[in-house]
Amino acid sequence: MSSADNKKLVQQVYADSANRSGTTFLDNLAEDATWIVTGQYSWSHQFKGRDAINSGLMGHFRSFFALRPRTVAFNFIAEGDHVVVEARGDNVTRAGVRYDNQYCMVFRIENGKIKEIKEYCDSTLVERVLGPFPAERKLAAAV
Repeated sequence: MSSADNKKLVQQVYADSANRSGTTFLDNLAEDATWIVTGQYSWSHQFKGRDAINSGLMGHFRSFFALRPRTVAFNFIAEGDHVVVEARGDNVTRAGVRYDNQYCMVFRIENGKIKEIKEYCDSTLVERVLGPFPAERKLAAAV
């Protein structure tokens, strides 16, 4: 796929997220994809495989919200098989706390599928609002 095609794919993923549908993401996630939460805090981990990403990382994340989480992208940069996205969350937790994290996401597309995601965000906000990531979910994601 071209850089323009890769960019269009990731733009559609974020359009679905802004509408709270999210179907494009899972439909275009490679079975052996990896999501790397960068940094050195409890959520930092490499989630390997579609199930570890969808059920482990995203399943835990979604559990904090009554509505499907919403992230709105405002900048896309594509070169080769990489697409870099600047985005901001627009969410309220079940406990009524705003969770509007800022993200820089680096996607690597391979054969038309999302193969790798690197997430950069405000880790202090994550742990203040959502708490530490459960160790047992990391262990389950590592299997």
